[in-house]
Amino acid sequence: MNKDFKGRYELSHAGLAMAVMGYNRASYVIDKNMKVVLFLDSIKRYMVFVKPYWKAIIITIIIGLLKFGIPLMIPLVMKYVIDDIILVEGMSQDEKTSILLTVMGALLFVFIVLRPPIEYYRQYFAQWIGSKILYDIREQLFNHIQKLSLRFYSNRKVGEIISRVIHDVEQTKNFVITGLMNIWLDTATIIIAIIIMFNLNVWLTFVAISMFPLYGFSIKYFYSRLRHLTRVRSQALADVQAHLHERVQGMSVIRSFALEDYEEEQFAKRNGKFLSKALEQTKWNAKTHAVVNTITDVAPLFVILASGYLVIQESLELGAMTAFVMYMERLYSPLRRLVNSSTTLTQSIASMDRVFEFIDEKYDIKDEPNARELAKARGEVKFENVTFSYEQDEKPVLKDLNLTINQGETVAFVGMSGGGKSTLISLIPRFYDVTSGRILLDGTDIRHYKVRSLRDKIGMVLQDTVLFSDSVKTNILMGNPDASEEEVILAAKAANAHGFIMNLPNGYDTEVGERGVKLSGGQKQRIAIARVFLKNPPVLIFDEATSALDLESEHYIQEALEILAKDRTTFIVAHRLSTITHADRIVVIENGEIVETGNHDQLISQNGSYKKLFEVQQLN
Repeated sequence: MNKDFKGRYELSHAGLAMAVMGYNRASYVIDKNMKVVLFLDSIKRYMVFVKPYWKAIIITIIIGLLKFGIPLMIPLVMKYVIDDIILVEGMSQDEKTSILLTVMGALLFVFIVLRPPIEYYRQYFAQWIGSKILYDIREQLFNHIQKLSLRFYSNRKVGEIISRVIHDVEQTKNFVITGLMNIWLDTATIIIAIIIMFNLNVWLTFVAISMFPLYGFSIKYFYSRLRHLTRVRSQALADVQAHLHERVQGMSVIRSFALEDYEEEQFAKRNGKFLSKALEQTKWNAKTHAVVNTITDVAPLFVILASGYLVIQESLELGAMTAFVMYMERLYSPLRRLVNSSTTLTQSIASMDRVFEFIDEKYDIKDEPNARELAKARGEVKFENVTFSYEQDEKPVLKDLNLTINQGETVAFVGMSGGGKSTLISLIPRFYDVTSGRILLDGTDIRHYKVRSLRDKIGMVLQDTVLFSDSVKTNILMGNPDASEEEVILAAKAANAHGFIMNLPNGYDTEVGERGVKLSGGQKQRIAIARVFLKNPPVLIFDEATSALDLESEHYIQEALEILAKDRTTFIVAHRLSTITHADRIVVIENGEIVETGNHDQLISQNGSYKKLFEVQQLN
């Protein structure tokens, strides 16, 4: 290798190394600045919830200043007792005793009579403000939860959502109590103590605060990392909670398949991951406390050394030294509390990040700016060139589908599983929006209606009936919360449910358990149908409403459904073809496309897909 080439080679590599170093440094700065921006953004957004209570916060801080300010009198009193009573020459013992008793009587009055109510109201107002803010946040989160699309819930675990609403929101309360109150009170205590110490001795005060820069550097160094570890720990805890929630709900499956040992291993993995993250955070937190507490413990030793030397040199009175050493405790105790507060705030802000990350989830289904109320619906539904995919990069589930359903018509959708039947009917109430094309209700694109008013005109009975862990009556009232008790009973009778309800231990007031666990499948379905009777909508959707029921339950429910469907536009997704032979029209869907349409007799005569499905079921 010649010298010229070698020089260029080394130069190019040096340049590359410098470029890489510069890039890494720039990346570090960008990453650091981004973290600061996100940190400030979370606090700024949280302050929106705090703003309505700022007057109460100021009052609480003022009360807190009184609470923390009163103990600052004690070192000055101690100085006075030593220098102006005990060590004073020419004063009799009786005079000294009298003055001492007077001073102590005044202090006892302050600490026994004045300070307790101050402490009470400070604690009460602080907790009251924090609880009110959490109430407001959870209320917004619940409203947010109700607006998120089914696509969101299909990709999220229920337990993780609950963790955000309960655990993470609760953690943010410490930001109010610690960040907006205690930190300011501790800071005010430190400032007041320093002012008093300067008045006692300037040079000793400089010795006392000489460790502040090192304290500040250690806080900055440790807490940037601690915030990240706290966020990771919170996510690991949410994963444990989500897994636990699913397994509790599916306990019958675990028992029936004897999966206890396997599930114990699965839970241990997630619990172990949380333990690992928790210990990592705990380790870093312990390092923080070890370093910071060492700094705050060493500082008073320097003061004792310096003040002791000044007393020996007779440049400082003994009472002043005693007061100064006592003020060191008043100075560094708030500093230690600030360390704990920093840890608490780090956890709060990490939880805050997770709360706002959840709030920032976008709504797939939104009202258009000029969306109008659907006051009344006739029930004519038209699908025009409807194509739909659950995700943009996925294969379409429905492909260029066209269909018109007339007012009052009963249309059944049949076909093999996975053909797109349930997907099609889920587009009508806008659980999802079409990828292309449009759906018209009474000649108007359903996206032009307000979503809630559209869904208010649609009644649904699904295969997987969801009942809430409340009374039978409350579950039926979901159809119309303002209905009277008489209307509830009439709806139950129309749904063939009144008879079995009256045989329950407490009739309509019987608690059904979580998801209606105390009722049979047929009983749950009849309550769901009673809900729809009470709602009285012009459009009905039955999605596999009887497929999982025994013949007797199916008979009762089929009878109720036929009464309910009278003079209403009705969509039926059916697996059991014998239940839809009465339909005005039957639509056969395969691979997201309509392949046949007609009534039962017409489709049988066509010798197509419908006839094959029907004959297979008849043979079974």
